[in-house]
Amino acid sequence: MTQALRKVVTFDEFVAKYPDNTGKRYELYDGVVVEMPQPTDDHEEVVVFLSTKITLEYSRLSLPYGIPKTVLVKPLENESAYSPDVLLLNLPNLINEPLWKKESTVSQAASISLLVEVVSTNWRDDYLKKYADYEQMGIPEHWIIDYAALGGREFIGKPKQPTILVCCLEEGEYRISKFRGDDRIQSPTFPQLNLTAEQIFRVGKSLSNNPSCVTRNLG
Repeated sequence: MTQALRKVVTFDEFVAKYPDNTGKRYELYDGVVVEMPQPTDDHEEVVVFLSTKITLEYSRLSLPYGIPKTVLVKPLENESAYSPDVLLLNLPNLINEPLWKKESTVSQAASISLLVEVVSTNWRDDYLKKYADYEQMGIPEHWIIDYAALGGREFIGKPKQPTILVCCLEEGEYRISKFRGDDRIQSPTFPQLNLTAEQIFRVGKSLSNNPSCVTRNLG
């Protein structure tokens, strides 16, 4: 579960204090500093897998993109700041970001080509709060990866099943497409991406069956 650490702080106060020296991860939700759950090994393996696949695709296409290690996404309309699991930056637009050089923060949709949240125990934040803010910001493509089927039944069905939601902005609102099993993910950013939902869902299991591979890749 997430834990509120303090109420009503500004974004400037947040970035001045966090990250701290505890090694913990924090985000800012409408002025409330929230400690994020410690990610599991499966969660991190999915993040590594997706980052690698996306990097290979934009490199193959010679697109001016990059996936940073630690960057905040800040909606302009509120005192929030998020650290997505995978953030694909449109590098040429960073020159227009007022908070980029000082705070490693982006707030313009033109700077974000694709954003991925891998669902963990605080699933309501991914399905509700972050979803609404990313939509309002105008981020063109947003994936919600629910590999452990943690989300509510209204989002992933009954009975619950692992689901990937690809949210694409159309006329200011997200259109949601859901992918399961052998469905090939349809991405407007990468229309030739050859990746199925099942490949993502199985990545944690396949890595854990090869400990030497995990050690080599995750270091």
